[in-house]
Amino acid sequence: MNPDRMGKAFRRRFDELAAIGRDPDTGGLNRLAWTDADAQARAWFHAEAAYLDLDVDVDRNGNCWAWWWPERRAAPADMPDEVAVAVGSHLDTVPDGGAYDGALGVVAALTAVDALQASGLRPGWPLAVVAWADEEGGRFGTPCFGSGLSAGGLAREAILDRRDAAGVRLRDALSGAGIDPAGIGPDPERLRVLAMFVELHVEQGRGLVHLGRPVGVGTGIWPHGRWRFELHGQTNHAGTTVLADRRDPMLAAAELVDAARAEAQRHDAIATVGRVTASPGATNAVPGFVQAWLDARAPDDNTLDRLVAAIEERTRHAADASAVRCDVVQESAAAGVLFDEALRARLEECVAGHDDRPPRLATAAGHDAGALAARMPTGMLYVRNPTGVSHSPAEHADDDDCVAGIAALTTVLRTLLA
Repeated sequence: MNPDRMGKAFRRRFDELAAIGRDPDTGGLNRLAWTDADAQARAWFHAEAAYLDLDVDVDRNGNCWAWWWPERRAAPADMPDEVAVAVGSHLDTVPDGGAYDGALGVVAALTAVDALQASGLRPGWPLAVVAWADEEGGRFGTPCFGSGLSAGGLAREAILDRRDAAGVRLRDALSGAGIDPAGIGPDPERLRVLAMFVELHVEQGRGLVHLGRPVGVGTGIWPHGRWRFELHGQTNHAGTTVLADRRDPMLAAAELVDAARAEAQRHDAIATVGRVTASPGATNAVPGFVQAWLDARAPDDNTLDRLVAAIEERTRHAADASAVRCDVVQESAAAGVLFDEALRARLEECVAGHDDRPPRLATAAGHDAGALAARMPTGMLYVRNPTGVSHSPAEHADDDDCVAGIAALTTVLRTLLA
């Protein structure tokens, strides 16, 4: 498939997917897991797989698989261990998110298969294009839901009763989407057939911009996690309650925000408070209860532990000073990952044909490739993001860079399937 045809095939698929869940006012995408928009994206995936004559099935955790067989069609249960190559990413978004995060990887994988089929290639090994379920965790605080459950890194019992902003429980959302909540969990029978997993992703930063390169190869992922701070005070009248009599949890929340920034700078790490809710939520009332969510990331596990401990200590001190109770719940945790060295070397060789001496990039963003790395060799390719903005409608990648990434991925798959 020549670059012009590849570009047209990419743009058609990308535009169709980017239209699903788009907010006409902001331009942002809202494809949160187990919603109607998510179901439409899954239907799009099934249709594109059928167009390429791939067999689609959905596993116990809601992950969508599209299989390209060497000679005969089979079920994963009938395959020997470690024979299949998997490639893909995710279809869900954060609230009001960008069009490229996750979606680019799925579109790129399908377009690479399209290109290989057009060249007349018959794979020597099974290939699976995978759309992992709920990678963002934007609705229930369950990042890397599908890949993490499958790999055994996410405990079913710890998440099924979580509720979204509307009060819907995860178990009920799963049932509504046709997924049996009692059946989710580790899936060793599915993963045992995979020899490796490769994920292409838009870069969520400006590393490739600074290097002037369209495509890079991932080296690893920083450890990261999410913590929910629950601050219990006393609801009272905003006009009649003197300052000395207040038990205002918002003061501790403010300290949490300040501590996150200051301690992240002190530890050469990253920390963000991106979500705060107050109850009862009235302008003329001192809140009685505040919840705030901390996202923290660091170059290594020890630094992350020290960072979170310092932020928590400062927040508890502020809470004590206001007679507020502070409870901290860890909602998710992901250890640091170094991608498989042998697979990384193969990716670099393939990318070098399109971009000599490709740059290596580490990231603080979580990915399905990281969640799976403890179970199989995984690797990542990154496509340049000219603004470096992600998780926002401003997220972008130029078509020429996307095509360069897809061309590199096509070369990778050609060598892996030989």
